Amino acid sequence: MRNYAAFLSIAMIGVCLALPVPARAEMTPRDAQALAGAKLIYIATVRKDGNQSKAVPVWFTMSADNKAILIQTGPQSWKARRIKRGSPALIWIGSANGPAFIGKGEITSDAAIEQKILTDMHDKYWENRVMGIGPSAARFKSGERIAIVVTPVRDLPDGFSSSPGTPAPTLAGNSAAVR
Repeated sequence: MRNYAAFLSIAMIGVCLALPVPARAEMTPRDAQALAGAKLIYIATVRKDGNQSKAVPVWFTMSADNKAILIQTGPQSWKARRIKRGSPALIWIGSANGPAFIGKGEITSDAAIEQKILTDMHDKYWENRVMGIGPSAARFKSGERIAIVVTPVRDLPDGFSSSPGTPAPTLAGNSAAVR
């Protein structure tokens, strides 16, 4: 019986070692440097037909570990609807033709992330501080605003630009459109 248990343990270790390990997403130095000086990012998502949407400027902040971008939006916005469906997020830093990456977007109701968005955007954007534009605790609580975490998967080539209505790159890196 002991030999059988040892055999099963060794077999399970072998199976675990053979499983593919997902690539760990990291912010590249290029993107980290660009984000440090940027006030805006531009975000596009992928439509059901596999084509890019229009890139729109949004306020952003970084996650506590600086490995992801945090944004907020209305729950009925196209970006929120598409990210909820599983669309990747195409991100340009600083301008619609700035450094770009493709990432995995996730809607979250994590209170710590919402608080980080509130604190950082209050500090970063005078429009939020002075005029009350953008996120607020009341807007998150009422559901008028939702938080989205975008984790980079891979950089897009230098010069990659927003081109609404054209096939979007995929998370995996091949040229087939994401559906």
